[in-house]
Amino acid sequence: MTDDAPASPVRLAERLAHVETSAIRELFKLLGKPGIISFAGGFPDAALFDVEGIREATLAALAANPGAALQYGATEGFDPLREQLAAFMAAKGARGVAPGDLIVTTGSQQALDLIGKTLVSPGDTVIVEAPTFLATIQCFRLYGAQLLTVPVDGQGADVDALERLIEQHRPKFVYLIPTFGNPSGAQMSLERRRRVLELAVRTRTLVVEDDPYGDLYFDTPPPPSLLALSHEVPGSRACLVHCGSLSKVLSPGLRIGWMVAPPELLAKATMCKQFSDAHTSTFAQATAAQYLASGRMPATLARVRGIYARRAAAMVEALRQELGAAIDFVPPRGGLFVWARLTGAGGRAADGGELARRAIEQGVAFVPGAPFFARDPDPATLRLSFATVDEERIREGVRRLAAALG
Repeated sequence: MTDDAPASPVRLAERLAHVETSAIRELFKLLGKPGIISFAGGFPDAALFDVEGIREATLAALAANPGAALQYGATEGFDPLREQLAAFMAAKGARGVAPGDLIVTTGSQQALDLIGKTLVSPGDTVIVEAPTFLATIQCFRLYGAQLLTVPVDGQGADVDALERLIEQHRPKFVYLIPTFGNPSGAQMSLERRRRVLELAVRTRTLVVEDDPYGDLYFDTPPPPSLLALSHEVPGSRACLVHCGSLSKVLSPGLRIGWMVAPPELLAKATMCKQFSDAHTSTFAQATAAQYLASGRMPATLARVRGIYARRAAAMVEALRQELGAAIDFVPPRGGLFVWARLTGAGGRAADGGELARRAIEQGVAFVPGAPFFARDPDPATLRLSFATVDEERIREGVRRLAAALG
């Protein structure tokens, strides 16, 4: 800009001063190198999408009620889809969720944004996991939340630590990803899930359960969701928000998510959604409704689970073989990620950010773990996704990672 150029009239909102560009999105700018093997993305494998089933569902949506599929719709969601989503959850043990108990959102990330809009006032305390979904950190901070963190191990969030934080700080709500979390990959135990619900009831604390990965188990199904367990803990349903998504199991491009919440919150979230996008695409909703009604989802999930399980096993084996004591991790039982920590054993690298830069020079990419911490980041951590890379390239990518580690 020249000295005589007029000053910009743009005056940004003060809340943007506390939010940074996603470190993961910035990393993607470095991935244009030919031949690079990427463990960086958090995406499902596009090659596994049931394209034929979605095509049939699209045609069925246009044939069944083209006017409704192509017209404006209700903010709460397309009724046939709400019915199918209620049935989808019921099949996984979430009893008594009526279509009217949920709203359809433009991906589950919009549900998180609506939670921020409706619940967070500047200065409110919110408890999240350490580590947790990066977009959640950014979203809640945008609305002025002061974030506290509860540590996560292989059994999920530490409920003893969570109880202490709740009793000391009385948060506006607690945000958890109990099943195959992004980035931790952790699966919260059944005992801890029950304790979370009992704690929520006893302390009258709202708990937000984000569950985009729960259907992607490899072998044994995970414990029931908090929503499904809530019928076993009297009063817990009133303390629970549940966010779901079809992005990881059907198609991210459809942008179909949903939120189950207490009526007063659901009403305000619906109002705020009206301000944002009026409604999620009715065409996408009608397509998703037809797909769920077609009965194809179980076979689709079975195929995807098998492929991801083999890729996860290949990555676990390769990491143990190539990096040995230099890396520590809990093998995932589902989801899309291996969450690991560099140990520095043998004098090898122990900083995930530095290793990420050296790894790209070797032709492999991953995401350093530090950005996933709302407080006190652990620079030795990293997230590796096996979802979009076949087993042979996983093994080659880990060999390149070992070379970068030194």
